[in-house]
Amino acid sequence: MNQDYIKADNWSIIEEGFDKEQVKSSESLFSIGNGAMGQRANFEETYTGDTFQGSYIAGVYYPDKTRVGWWKNGYPEYFAKVLNAPNWIGINVSVNGETLDLNTCKNVSDYRRELNMKEGYYKREFVATLPNDIKIGVEAIRFLSLDIDEVGAIKYAVTVLSSDAEVMFDSYLDSSITNEDSNWDDKFWNTTGVSSEGNQAFIEAHTMKTNFATCTFMQSHLLYNGSSSVVEPHIIEEDLRVSQTFKQKVKVGETVALHKFGGYTVSTNYKTSRLVAAAKEVLREVSQLGFNDLLEKQKQAWARIWEMSDIVIEGDVKAQQGIRFNIFQLNQTYLGTDSRLNIGPKGFTGEKYGGSTYWDTEAYCLPFYMATKDDKVARKLLKYRYNHLDKAIENAQKLGFVNGAALYPMVTMNGEECHNEWEITFEEIHRNGAIAFAIYNYYRYTGDYGYIPEMGLEVLIGISRFWHQRVNFSEDKKKYVMLGVTGPNEYENNVNNNWYTNYLAKWCIDYTLEQIGKVKDGYADDYKRIMGKTKLNDRELENWKKVADNIYFPFSEKYGIFLQQDGFLDKELVQVKDLSKQDRPINQKWSWDRILRSPYIKQADVLQGFYLFEADFSTESLEKHFDFYEPFTVHESSLSPCVHSIQAAKLGRMEQAYTFYLRTSRLDLDDYNKEVEEGLHITSMAGTWMSIVEGFGGMRVVDDKLSFYPQIPKQWKAFAFNVNFRNRIIKVRVTDKETTFELNGDTEMSIRVNGKRVELIPGNTIMV
Repeated sequence: MNQDYIKADNWSIIEEGFDKEQVKSSESLFSIGNGAMGQRANFEETYTGDTFQGSYIAGVYYPDKTRVGWWKNGYPEYFAKVLNAPNWIGINVSVNGETLDLNTCKNVSDYRRELNMKEGYYKREFVATLPNDIKIGVEAIRFLSLDIDEVGAIKYAVTVLSSDAEVMFDSYLDSSITNEDSNWDDKFWNTTGVSSEGNQAFIEAHTMKTNFATCTFMQSHLLYNGSSSVVEPHIIEEDLRVSQTFKQKVKVGETVALHKFGGYTVSTNYKTSRLVAAAKEVLREVSQLGFNDLLEKQKQAWARIWEMSDIVIEGDVKAQQGIRFNIFQLNQTYLGTDSRLNIGPKGFTGEKYGGSTYWDTEAYCLPFYMATKDDKVARKLLKYRYNHLDKAIENAQKLGFVNGAALYPMVTMNGEECHNEWEITFEEIHRNGAIAFAIYNYYRYTGDYGYIPEMGLEVLIGISRFWHQRVNFSEDKKKYVMLGVTGPNEYENNVNNNWYTNYLAKWCIDYTLEQIGKVKDGYADDYKRIMGKTKLNDRELENWKKVADNIYFPFSEKYGIFLQQDGFLDKELVQVKDLSKQDRPINQKWSWDRILRSPYIKQADVLQGFYLFEADFSTESLEKHFDFYEPFTVHESSLSPCVHSIQAAKLGRMEQAYTFYLRTSRLDLDDYNKEVEEGLHITSMAGTWMSIVEGFGGMRVVDDKLSFYPQIPKQWKAFAFNVNFRNRIIKVRVTDKETTFELNGDTEMSIRVNGKRVELIPGNTIMV
């Protein structure tokens, strides 16, 4: 834990007291989004202190030219940047000509921020004494609409507390923005039009190179003591900015407020020529509703989301706050309405990592969306990869692979690889296996086999062709080996025979061969289409099988464990507990050379394989591997604590599982990795959900049925969650004495609890 200023609360993220040192961290923590766009929690008014301004539009990016000191053949040409979009939230405030700026105020008191997760809005309030000694109270509420996802709304209210004064609001749009994360300080946006009409204003701009056209829009109006004011705005149009200035004389104790609607229309949804007209239609719709009714609709929309996705924890407020924060941010980032979109590691909260998706989506996020949404949402995540299959084949071709072998990108916006660290981009190829596993996991959970003949099998074939070509036969070992890879543990680069990667390769080939047989037997038309398209033949399948049956797995007879990779035991095996605290985190204290020579593991690697392929290994084997590898794991990846929490729970080590859970659920709230100001760890948040449902709830799919092995941390009185399994909703509540199940649906279903069959009847509560 590196910060502890967020107040514990079941449903809100709360900050009390203004501290300039916390501003950038809070801008991340209080971020808002609606799946189509998102914003850091920047102040609406002027702030001259240290800040990281960021507003982002889903799917809009810039191909920032790769910057490396030594160009290697095959490097991607660009790194996809999530773009800081034109700013529509700006409302400069002045009182009697003095600018409101919390960085220069004489005094700031009663400062409070709240991210109300239950109802989906962000609120900030404070009392400020300006340099001219006028004292004001401010309340600002902001949200991004779920119902009308192109628009957001702000209510910014100023109450004069010390003497009568003139309050001025300067409501503006600004396209003179830059990215915090940029390789060459390129100009990312070209502004093509600035216009206004009445109390509406528009900035038309397009991205350089990718040519995404956007219209950033706003509409503002003034209220005095809750009633609409007749004050007309003064309009100023500049090359990159348009503003509406309102002035109102305010008596002591009275309030003037600005209601502002703003947002984006984008050429991915409209013809470029219609962007302004589309913006006007959106403004017309929200104007008819007004701020209060739109906020009420926001509350109702979030109530529907929480009805299915909420996890209740009784007796542990910090644990409760942590899981709800994670669930809230996941739903702000992706709602499954558009198969062109995916889940970025930072979502809409920052620019680090770039790109739209990593393997995190398939390995961590898919289970959350399968269980808390309907099948269609998870299917769209898989369709996203199917739509990029041709690009994955192109990515492999650039590296010399042939015959339709597919290498999915480490980072992408459009299917093309755009990550430019060699040891990650070209060696961390296990991401291919995560995509194949997601296809298996989707069918296992939803029962929707139709996806495989329709789309999935082509993906599996491309991935299996890649694995077949990526190995080579070792005459020394008489086995197929895989050289020069990086496993999930990125503190080991360019290793030979990473066990996890080799195991995935074998599993992928075996699973693909199995699905080819099933499709051949049951989906003749699809089989004919796929075989014709891929030109797959029996000779090639025989060669695949030969590789899968003879792949090499490094193993230590001394310890009775699979080795993370060849040579792991050559390291100086000093456990993490024996490291000085001054050396932690090693990724910020040590040279890369020293890290690579150490035994320290960034995140689950061998244990990641034991998590995905749990049924292949005994509990005794898991325990042996957990006891060997966890003591060398520094957990400096956001993806690490959740997997270890699940594994510890399976081993019955609930205190350790709880510790890992608390770390993963409060990773950002408590800033464990000292980097929260850069943005939140969105994709790992899905792992937090898994820690409870799969870890403490023990939920699995075994023999085509849901299975539970529930346990509860001693710190909790009870916990409860819902899962949507094949369009039937099961409500689960666990205490230290019993577990109850409720089934919503039309038909009975059987599950397994602690290895025993239990029949669930709709409308009945079953106690175990």
